[in-house]
Amino acid sequence: MKTKSKKIPKTFISFLIISFLIWFLITFSKEYVTVVTYPVSYENIPQNKLLQETPISAIDISIKASGFKILRTKFKNKVIQLEASELQKKKAENFYLLPRNQTNKIQKQLLSGVVLQEIIQDTIYLNLGVLSSKKVAIKPNLEINFHIGYDLLDEISVKPDSIVISGPEAKLQKINYLNLKKLSLKDVKTDFSKQVAIINPEAQNSLHINKLKVTIAGKVDKFTEGVLQIPFTIKNLPENTSLTILTEKVEIVYIVALSNFAKVSEASFKVECDFAISEKNNLGYLIPKVIAKPNFIKSFKIVPAKIDFLIQK
Repeated sequence: MKTKSKKIPKTFISFLIISFLIWFLITFSKEYVTVVTYPVSYENIPQNKLLQETPISAIDISIKASGFKILRTKFKNKVIQLEASELQKKKAENFYLLPRNQTNKIQKQLLSGVVLQEIIQDTIYLNLGVLSSKKVAIKPNLEINFHIGYDLLDEISVKPDSIVISGPEAKLQKINYLNLKKLSLKDVKTDFSKQVAIINPEAQNSLHINKLKVTIAGKVDKFTEGVLQIPFTIKNLPENTSLTILTEKVEIVYIVALSNFAKVSEASFKVECDFAISEKNNLGYLIPKVIAKPNFIKSFKIVPAKIDFLIQK
């Protein structure tokens, strides 16, 4: 035998809904005292000061308001601005402010109908450093591979090679240079110019860098080898002493950029042997040294590296 389920009358459901609405209106129309957490920000920090650590980002405030106002406050929590222009100093870089001294200012920022009863936080501490500036060098991080036979014509250019940073003096003292992000280039055979980002040390938000990128550039050329026969001179040879040597010239094997190859001649090099060095070290040979050469010569070697001699007195 089937049992018929009893249906709840619609009038009863309507009665419950109406009763709940009446209860809701009566309950939330009453005034209550409760504690609400408000996010805060700090304004008018002295221009010669800078936050070294992030201070508290919220404060608890005891408020009195209707249930509706409290509900609205919790759903739409306004950021409270705290005045930081007149701070009290505790020691060194530690300062503090007293929120209770800003009761009127805070009250004006609350919703209409919300009355401030008490600020729970008695004291808010701020770690402020003296704002200072410093010029520091830029340190590139390069990995450049050249095409066979190619190389830099001049030194790599970094512009600017130094920049001004500002921040708390205590932090600036620890920074002597700024690193760049790594620049990797492969199979390079033409001039290059790249913008590279500066790395903010330890991602310190308290540091201000007046430039975010620098330009790294280089002139590239093909290099070739050249060979020249260069006469040499002997210095510090005592009077009435003559030497017998098998050659009056040495061979200079040099590497130079192709664009500068035509500029090199026998007059470009000056080679000298110091007899005093051989005599002092009791050597039976002279050591030729290049004492003058063009700045654009990349590298060179002297052949032979030793010149045998016989003394004739």
